[in-house]
Amino acid sequence: MNGRVLIIGAHPDDGVLGLGGTIVRQAKEGKESFMCIVTSAYTPDWSAKYVRNQKKEVEKSNKILGIEETRYLNFPAAKLDTISHKVLNDTLLETINFYKPDTIFVPHKGDLHLDHRIVFESTLVAARPRFHRGEVRTILSFSTMESGFMVEPFLPNYYVDITETFEAKLAALMEFKSEVRPSPHPRSPDVVRALARKWGSEAGVEYAEAFMLVRHIVK
Repeated sequence: MNGRVLIIGAHPDDGVLGLGGTIVRQAKEGKESFMCIVTSAYTPDWSAKYVRNQKKEVEKSNKILGIEETRYLNFPAAKLDTISHKVLNDTLLETINFYKPDTIFVPHKGDLHLDHRIVFESTLVAARPRFHRGEVRTILSFSTMESGFMVEPFLPNYYVDITETFEAKLAALMEFKSEVRPSPHPRSPDVVRALARKWGSEAGVEYAEAFMLVRHIVK
């Protein structure tokens, strides 16, 4: 990872769940991190209070993470399959062109949640080297591990030590008061800590976040 990072999440809390500790670490290392949230909640499927509070929670969480700027695409949550593939591709392409990242984080392609799979596919279309002359050099996928089951397994081959930044990740997650649940829910603090320990045990550190390397271009 070099200097500019774009985190593309299907939902507002995807980034903090999947790579919150990594984002904080990047900020400490002087990297610029930007977040793109593809979908938003809407009434009547969600309450008006929930919809109002969603962006406030994102702002508070991202301040802790050290996100420089957040872009909301405002496509309907859980309805991305109703959006033209070309429209989503073009919108993500415009976002990538605007931020000019060298590294992109994107949800795992095998997640049971269809929004995640669609965002993965459209991001890879938008990030094709011929659109950017290879400026997007690294693409890593993350898993929020929320769905319980995977259409395709999440098999990490890239780990980031977040031992020094895990507590900041947890603090950022706790700002999503509408999303955090008691244990054993995947969005509970206990389970988030246990998962970071699991990835850490695989990497030989106390806490880690795990990713699948999708693409890396060496120049």
